[in-house]
Amino acid sequence: MFQNIPQVTKNILLLNIAFFVASFVLKGQGINLEMSLGAHYINSPFFEPYQVVTHFFMHDTNNLLHIFFNMWLFVTLGAYLENIWGAKRFFIFYIVCAMGSFALYNMIGFIEIMQLKSMLAGQFNLEQFDFYLKHNVDLNADLVGQINTYLTDNQIRVTPTLENYLQKSITPMVGASGGVFGIMTAFAILFPNTEFRLYFFIPVKAKYLVSAYFLWELYLSFQNQAGDNVAHLAHIGGAIAGAILVFVWNKKDRSNFW
Repeated sequence: MFQNIPQVTKNILLLNIAFFVASFVLKGQGINLEMSLGAHYINSPFFEPYQVVTHFFMHDTNNLLHIFFNMWLFVTLGAYLENIWGAKRFFIFYIVCAMGSFALYNMIGFIEIMQLKSMLAGQFNLEQFDFYLKHNVDLNADLVGQINTYLTDNQIRVTPTLENYLQKSITPMVGASGGVFGIMTAFAILFPNTEFRLYFFIPVKAKYLVSAYFLWELYLSFQNQAGDNVAHLAHIGGAIAGAILVFVWNKKDRSNFW
């Protein structure tokens, strides 16, 4: 089934599947790869430099549709672009989109966490609390229980600001969606009149479908709806990075760029 998929697309697909299977299996043994390999904000106590790369091979093991739709779109559109661009250019494009996704997501999150840190600084020793989170919390155990025990032992009152800080510090970003959004954007720019079948039978041109999807993600990124754990800004970052790279390449190499 993999014979007709070009090399880079196939390797990235297999890596995503391998990381998903490993996460699922190890989760049953009490090892949480999503927490350690997902991308935390760079000023979160849980951030590690390798997460910049590992996060876009990770997916939510509680949501099979997350990896399914990401990989379906990735293979369907990514393979087409790789066949046109070649392996090297496609690989560069995918990595740039994934990094652009991480950059925008982190830029906004960094500012939000800094504001929360400023608000919490006068309430208790935040540096000591961050040190505890980074060096003493076991990511593979009950995070909530460990943190609540620390707060109780140190007589720290839980406020909405502290809850918000903990949520932003603990929750990792996972998934290949940033790179996939970049691929979708590139396809829509290069082949705007190609028709997709929405819900399998409604014909919609790529330029309309991807544009509407981008605007919807932009809208959701400012809503902060309860229970919405999707990193909408990461999707936007991937789309913007993909669009910029397509326009730059198209300007410099009109003879070979499709």
